[in-house]
Amino acid sequence: MKTSIATVSLSGSLTEKLAAIQAAGYDGIEIFEQDFIAFDGAPRDVGRMVRDHGLEITLFQPFRDFEGLPEPYRTKAFDRAMRKFDLMAELGTDLVLFCSSCHPRALGGIDRAADDFAALGERAAKRGMRVGYEALAWGKHVDDHRDAWEIVRRANHPNIGLILDSFHTLGRGIDPETIRRIPGDKIFFVQLADAPKIDMDLLYWSRHFRNMPGEGDLPVTDFMRAVMATGYSGPISLEIFNDQFRGGSTTGVARDGYRSLIALMDDVRRAEPSLALDLDPIPARVPTQGVAFVEFATRGDEARALERQLATLGFARAGSHVNKAVTLWQQGDIRIVVNEETEGHAGASYNARGTTVCDIGLSVTDAAATVARARALGTEAFSQATGPGELDIPAIRGNSGSVLHFIDPASGLDRVWEVEFGATARPTGAGLTRIDHLAQTMSYEDMLGWTLFYTSLFEMRKSPMVDVFDPDGLVRSQVVEAPDGALRVTLNGADSHRTLAGRFLSDSFGASVQHIALATDDIFATCETLAGQGFEPLVMPQNYYDDLAARFDIAPELLARMQALNILYDADERGTYFQCYSRAFAGGLFFEIVERAPAYVGFGAPNAPFRIAAQKRASRAKGIPAR
Repeated sequence: MKTSIATVSLSGSLTEKLAAIQAAGYDGIEIFEQDFIAFDGAPRDVGRMVRDHGLEITLFQPFRDFEGLPEPYRTKAFDRAMRKFDLMAELGTDLVLFCSSCHPRALGGIDRAADDFAALGERAAKRGMRVGYEALAWGKHVDDHRDAWEIVRRANHPNIGLILDSFHTLGRGIDPETIRRIPGDKIFFVQLADAPKIDMDLLYWSRHFRNMPGEGDLPVTDFMRAVMATGYSGPISLEIFNDQFRGGSTTGVARDGYRSLIALMDDVRRAEPSLALDLDPIPARVPTQGVAFVEFATRGDEARALERQLATLGFARAGSHVNKAVTLWQQGDIRIVVNEETEGHAGASYNARGTTVCDIGLSVTDAAATVARARALGTEAFSQATGPGELDIPAIRGNSGSVLHFIDPASGLDRVWEVEFGATARPTGAGLTRIDHLAQTMSYEDMLGWTLFYTSLFEMRKSPMVDVFDPDGLVRSQVVEAPDGALRVTLNGADSHRTLAGRFLSDSFGASVQHIALATDDIFATCETLAGQGFEPLVMPQNYYDDLAARFDIAPELLARMQALNILYDADERGTYFQCYSRAFAGGLFFEIVERAPAYVGFGAPNAPFRIAAQKRASRAKGIPAR
């Protein structure tokens, strides 16, 4: 099955778009008329350039306002169509998209429209062209794929077929199961887009808020299951109108789109195993069992400061690497790797960003299958030379230059700590047991790509996006997590460099992990132990605890203990959540200590504005501009 993407989905010039589409692995493009018109070159040159990139033009689009017109508009519409056929011949494509008319003079009537397309089919056949008819969700008379199909059916011409677009069907709430009644050979082309659920004008929603399949809330998988049940075997293509994508990374959006198509069709194959799909099978999404390690790239005095910070949190040095300037710090099942190498990925990360999280290790059920699925989704594998006594641990490159390693017990990779570090003990420290969640920061325009990265690769679900209020702006946050909570990642998108998240992103030159949340079964015992080890918590004001007393029924003695230890609190009908923060270090990194009641699934979001304000006060107290 061929994959395709509309050039309108990407930013940049036509040449930049083609390079990104080729690099991402697509088979073809929908060439959007505006991209062609803006290009300084003849149609034959454009067609040749597309083919030189190893691509084909799967569709030329759009042709607007054709059917149901009275004279003299009808004749003019046919004349326009003939000129477009000539242009297509020079470009080297035979399929054009005609969208349902929005012309103010267009007349209704299924038979009238069918007669127009039957006449057009005769002209198209003489030129060796095919015409696909698509129902726009806001079409004047035709806004439903069922009506569009009836027009195509009555036109009864081999050169006239149907084009289906998931947004136009799902955005109007039309049951995609109705597609199963359409013969697959009369579906000429399929366009795909997802979108967040927003109550707004359909045209504006479509033109500004579409996104890749899997990034939104529409049942795109159900749509494609119905399409494939018809026997359709043509291209699957992305047509995404999105303001962020138009201003974002051309290569990044193209790569995300390819990932979304492969993941979508794999979901369709698994949901409809009886369908004979022309797809290369890929491994299923892999269950994650938690964070195996977090690795910091650091050096010199900064490394010593990081180690002191870890010691105040109760971590103990558990081993040194057999070959490298790398040490392992551990507490419970939490492993922090401190890498002071001057070469390789860690060396490059430190040179670019200073002390930063350069690598995350995840415990999975099958490390090799994880990398195989990632590569099938267009993700680049990562490797470095291994020295004597080292294990070859599978890894991939994530977004923003990040690296993920995968450890599984079946292959013996979970013995890396004993083999490479000589670590056999399991320090208990101050009672921190495991990593509760990681918080990653990125620009808002990159959030959708990060969400797709996690949910297409692992068995993870996403939460609704929420707004976090910073005193100097807005940060959007979304959680992706494993069904059992073994892996949780909060994704925080920053628009302004004035916000705490935006400042971290700017100062770290795009580092992703901003804070690490560490779980304990008794936060009061843990914090009391840490206080004796020199741990300095983020100080919360009296006003915060006065407000807690007003909002929650908290015993005065418990509230006093919370205030003495600077512990924050949240609760819902499912349970309670206690949290305490370290002060920022290394340019904005920080740790969080949490106690999560079994039924509580949140992250203390109501406390975020107060935490951010306290962090900014602490920065000002150190003489660091709060921006």
